[in-house]
Amino acid sequence: MGRGKVQLKRIENKINRQVTFSKRRSGLLKKAQEISVLCDAEVGLIVFSTKGKLFEYSTDSCMERILERYERYSYAERQHNPTDQETPGSWTLEYAKLKARLEVLQRNQRHYVGEDLESLSMKELQNLEHQLDSALKHIRSRKNQLMHESISELQKKDKALQEQNNNLSKQVKEREKEIAQQSQWEQQSHDHLNSSSFVFSHPLNNLHLGEAYPDAGNHGEVEGSSRHQPQNTSVMPPWMLRHLNG
Repeated sequence: MGRGKVQLKRIENKINRQVTFSKRRSGLLKKAQEISVLCDAEVGLIVFSTKGKLFEYSTDSCMERILERYERYSYAERQHNPTDQETPGSWTLEYAKLKARLEVLQRNQRHYVGEDLESLSMKELQNLEHQLDSALKHIRSRKNQLMHESISELQKKDKALQEQNNNLSKQVKEREKEIAQQSQWEQQSHDHLNSSSFVFSHPLNNLHLGEAYPDAGNHGEVEGSSRHQPQNTSVMPPWMLRHLNG
């Protein structure tokens, strides 16, 4: 005789209920894994025990991506059937889904910081380690990129400052050269003025012909330049003597 149809109802015995839950849960997770491998399907399975303990299975440990895809699909369905949004049952279902998603995200966050790891299996710990390693690689890559950008920016600023410094040094040298030329010109002008004042320090009207020419006649005429040479010619420059003799 074949087996009769088993009526599904809650198992009253607590121990039997826990044993049945453990067996059925393992079988359910195994079937989910088999259908994901055989049919190349994305599967996300979430199970909460009577004590609130979470058990899940997701393809390649991408539960968040599966939930986001489900949310997009559900949103598209609700947009296609807007009347469903107004029913109380739809809001209750939406609340339950968001609450479940929030719990999954909070649990993953605790796992990422190293908390509540006792309930994870070896495979789940390996997947978590792989996710953390991948996240660290992205963080290091972004850090190195920012450091290279910062170094490049500092090099550009250093080059600009060097060019500015070179321009200022060039301007200072040109200014010093101009000041030196101006000082040299002023010195030459000053020397020229001093030499001119020495030449005209003894004007002609201060000369005494009687003293310069003692042998001159009563009328003050000079008879000959060869016979009437001045006794002391130091008071008159040679060019003035030539002028008077001429």
